[in-house]
Amino acid sequence: MTADDNRPLLVLGIETSCDETAAAVVARDGEARGRILSNVVRSQLAEHRPYGGVVPEIAARAHVECLDAIVAAALAEAGLALSDLSGIAATAGPGLNGGLVVGLVTGKTLALAAGKPFLAINHLEAHALTVGLTDGLEPPYLMLLVSGGHTQTLLVEGVGRYRRIGTTIDDAIGEAFDKTAKLLGLGYPGGPEVERAARSGDPERFPLPRPMVGRVEPHFSLAGLKTALRQRAEAAAPLTDRDVADLCAAFEAAVCDIIEDRVSRAMELAEDAFGPGRPRWLTVAGGVAANASIAAALARLAAARGFHLAVPPPALCTDNGAMIAWAGAERLARGLVDGLDFAARPRWPLDPAAPAAIGAGVKA
Repeated sequence: MTADDNRPLLVLGIETSCDETAAAVVARDGEARGRILSNVVRSQLAEHRPYGGVVPEIAARAHVECLDAIVAAALAEAGLALSDLSGIAATAGPGLNGGLVVGLVTGKTLALAAGKPFLAINHLEAHALTVGLTDGLEPPYLMLLVSGGHTQTLLVEGVGRYRRIGTTIDDAIGEAFDKTAKLLGLGYPGGPEVERAARSGDPERFPLPRPMVGRVEPHFSLAGLKTALRQRAEAAAPLTDRDVADLCAAFEAAVCDIIEDRVSRAMELAEDAFGPGRPRWLTVAGGVAANASIAAALARLAAARGFHLAVPPPALCTDNGAMIAWAGAERLARGLVDGLDFAARPRWPLDPAAPAAIGAGVKA
């Protein structure tokens, strides 16, 4: 079945790449409009909180224990049976290998049992295409992906066509937030805890560097900022609540400045992708997009550079099944289906031809 049948494509999406177990059903009509019929997510925060981060073995086991029930709940909420679906999509990478295998095996099994097309989805592509579901936005547009494992600027040229502009050469921004929270004795996940503490802090009390700001190359670096923060914290120890709030505020302000500068450079490099008189769009995806200060910084930048800004709702910026289902529907509409022998890809860059940034780690 394709969108040319004038019937909506109904796709089940399964997401198990990290520490959320999720399934959703999305409908896509012939004009590429999308509707979320269900979106069920089970967080594993309680399982990982004692360890201060995601433990891959625990994550995989938790997916095994609840995925069947999550899929059943998504179908029930959508009021559909497996036989009603047009296709079944599952995240194939990048992510934690154990979790990816759980979702892939489940998706392939359902597709085989129901005789439906199977779609192996790149998690980053799902993030990149989410604004098509939420805002009806069509490429080309510039995307900032900021999450615990990924920090990239990408030019989205079309479904399956992406040009990476910038990436992190060390830590991802979300990872830096989590490590900052752990250093300062805050809770997990770290991002919301740092943001909460920063609200009452003085961002100017502790001077911190802005790595890469002003550089011609469009990449990000967070390691130097993280090291400087640790040194400031050690010098001020033992830390009071006021010290922690001021350190968080200084860290958040530095991250905002880094993002503004790096995205501004990406805008310059992506300029050739937008035709004369065509609206220029900046989109944001990933859990860090929920940070209010970062969102405000991006809004200022977009307005100053003549870009429109599109940010999906917070529940669709973090990992979820709806974005996997939508990416699957977009690919299915173009006949881009996959075989049941498709293997998990823990590392799966959207733009494999992009040269590695000097010093880059394994955040692809």
